[in-house]
Amino acid sequence: MTQREGAEEEWLATQRPSRVREVQAGRLAWTEIDLIDIGGGFAHALRDGLEVFGVHVNHLRVGQPRHLVAALDGSRAIAPYVIVSCHGDEGRILMEDVAEELARFQPFNGAIGPDRVREHFRLPGSVTLVTGCDTGEPALAEAFLDAGASAYIAPRGAPFGYASVFAPLFFFYELTEHRTPVAAVERLRAHDGELAMWQLYQR
Repeated sequence: MTQREGAEEEWLATQRPSRVREVQAGRLAWTEIDLIDIGGGFAHALRDGLEVFGVHVNHLRVGQPRHLVAALDGSRAIAPYVIVSCHGDEGRILMEDVAEELARFQPFNGAIGPDRVREHFRLPGSVTLVTGCDTGEPALAEAFLDAGASAYIAPRGAPFGYASVFAPLFFFYELTEHRTPVAAVERLRAHDGELAMWQLYQR
């Protein structure tokens, strides 16, 4: 270690503890997120906010079911964290039907429930956060855990749209401040009634 590097390390140690200090010390990012954009409308805002926290964001736009499968079937390296930016209803991730002439080439068509998650997704060890309404239902959570997620975080209920932007940012702010996912969700849920809908599932 050079004298300059030693001086910088000493200076960083005097600052408020945060994972951002790792970026200030020269790392490009302290972790990586796959941001799966199914059309919830907030992916760009999430990406911008998360990058402020020193996170490398892979923004993956999904237009067809086969794009979603390609992003999450384990055929590519999955990031330690996955955010699915989407709408949801009744324990399913909503996805618009593709046209009939394209549907015959897809692995499925329409909403993604527990069976489709188990069949198509492989998330080895990833902490997975889903923003859509009602995606925190236990059956869907169990399916994501069966697919390999180490934790699954989603709202059990229908929070306001802007709460679904704030929740992932709040969660990653807490992680940036060295808190565990469990502690981060506890603090998120304590914030107000909208954010109290968010559930964490683990095994």
